[in-house]
Amino acid sequence: MFKLLLCALLSFPVLYTVLETFSLIRKSWDNCTLNMAASAYPKAMHFTSCSCVATNVSSRKFLVSSSSGSLKMKPGFRKERCSLRQSLNCAGYSSNSSFCAIKPIFSSLSNTNDSQRTVSESYLILIRHGESMWNEKNLFTGCVDVPLTSKGIEEAIEAGKRIRQLPIDVVYISALIRSQMTAMLALTEHHCKKVPIIVHNETEQAKVWSQIYSEGTEMQSVPVIKAWQLNERMYGELQGFNKWETAERCGKEQVYKWRRSYDARPPNGESLEMCLRRAVTYFKEQIEPQLSSGKHVMVVAHANSLRSILMYLDKLTAEEVIHLELSTGVPMLYIYKENHFIRRGSPLGSMEAGVYAYTENLALYKQNLLDEVLDEVSL
Repeated sequence: MFKLLLCALLSFPVLYTVLETFSLIRKSWDNCTLNMAASAYPKAMHFTSCSCVATNVSSRKFLVSSSSGSLKMKPGFRKERCSLRQSLNCAGYSSNSSFCAIKPIFSSLSNTNDSQRTVSESYLILIRHGESMWNEKNLFTGCVDVPLTSKGIEEAIEAGKRIRQLPIDVVYISALIRSQMTAMLALTEHHCKKVPIIVHNETEQAKVWSQIYSEGTEMQSVPVIKAWQLNERMYGELQGFNKWETAERCGKEQVYKWRRSYDARPPNGESLEMCLRRAVTYFKEQIEPQLSSGKHVMVVAHANSLRSILMYLDKLTAEEVIHLELSTGVPMLYIYKENHFIRRGSPLGSMEAGVYAYTENLALYKQNLLDEVLDEVSL
């Protein structure tokens, strides 16, 4: 009897330790959520896993891994608290593994605890439409209403896959079909499976006839707002002409000036400055208030209307915008926080590396400006 009692007393601390370990593992599993972000120029898709073998809740170890095109892990450890407020779900869990993989998310980095976070963040997604039939033929398109090519349709779907995990509350499109097709196709890939519905406020009758009366159905839809102010710049008498042939006829420098400079107008067309006035004014008056209210916004527009908006967001000069190029069908992500826009680059897709608006020429130009300032300061 005495031996049994002694064995029980000796085994109690072991049993207590085992139970405590299982309790910690369970807590670690329940809190398995991370705050994660993509860099401004993402080169690899990031995956994060959390170790469920924790000895202290405030000092857990996390396995951070990255890959480029494959899922081969290259682990590196860092200490960080689990974030309970990030809306991430475990992609999978194996009973044979102590790690749970977290789906990729593209958000801003935050060093503050969730309890101290008082300022909300909003997502702004910008997408240039997929390749149009006149893009394919290398024609000046401007405000001519041309649809997408089969490649443009694929680009729109791929763009949707890149942003499928990002929240979207409202979508803005131009009045041109290539913008509308891109937005609708991209939204078919979104994880929320909400139905994109174009809002018709042109007349009172259009407003009444297109009204949704079911509150439940309205909750499962995403409003899509059409605005002519987001149209491509009007290229005037160049519209419909081949760009290469026009360059041969009018000179390469002249055509480049019409296409890329800030204040030069094509014959009877718009300059970028004129396009900027309408596009940025609309952005400030209609889109920015949505972001300020905490809503997540996607804008699908055109090369020059988006170049105009990027001039405003990134505070680019007239000289810098000359080097700004936008790829068709590639999303660009911004975080709106405390009345500031934070550039986050492009979510990676499955088909190609992420592409962002800053070309190598523009990055080099900005670096040269910085070097000149530093040289002046050192003198």
